[in-house]
Amino acid sequence: MDLDDDGKLMLRYARGDLRAFEMLYQRHRNGLYRYLARHTRNPESANDLFQEVWSKVIASRERYEQRAKFQTFLYRIAHNCFVDYCRRTTVRAEISGDAQQDWQSSLPAPDDDRPDTRAEQAQNTARYRMALARLPAEQRDVFLLYEESGLSLEEIAVIAGVGTETAKSRLRYAVAKLRDALGAAPARPAVSNTTLSERGS
Repeated sequence: MDLDDDGKLMLRYARGDLRAFEMLYQRHRNGLYRYLARHTRNPESANDLFQEVWSKVIASRERYEQRAKFQTFLYRIAHNCFVDYCRRTTVRAEISGDAQQDWQSSLPAPDDDRPDTRAEQAQNTARYRMALARLPAEQRDVFLLYEESGLSLEEIAVIAGVGTETAKSRLRYAVAKLRDALGAAPARPAVSNTTLSERGS
């Protein structure tokens, strides 16, 4: 897929092409929802934020300029929506304590999440979920953006409003803490040794 393809679709949508919006939605809905759900650990809140993000995308279509990748634009909106959500709710209570509902089972599964891989992942899910919730908010945000968006560290830094080295440092700390929490158990793909080298340094 052309890196500018999403941006071109957004420009087409701004001109009234509803099919272009549908293509954008289908491409990015799963990753966006997982990003929000893993932040909130609350399906209802994640659904509300998911709708809010797409509503803002729709509302800004006529002002959209193809100055950056559409994904950067989309996840910047999502990041800001989550920050606003934290300000207006007691999010700390939702992502800690005894909130043990199986929110992860409601996430749209990626195509490669097949039954033959679930057995291996199941034993680590609870520890991974707890370790992720215990990360400082800034580290968790960078980690989830990196894991779900497919963006580079430079683009994530723009979304988070920090320097690239700061984003890189936060990601390193997050990965180290998650690996430490998982201990000797097989790590999830996002916590592997190659995490920091796959999309830039």
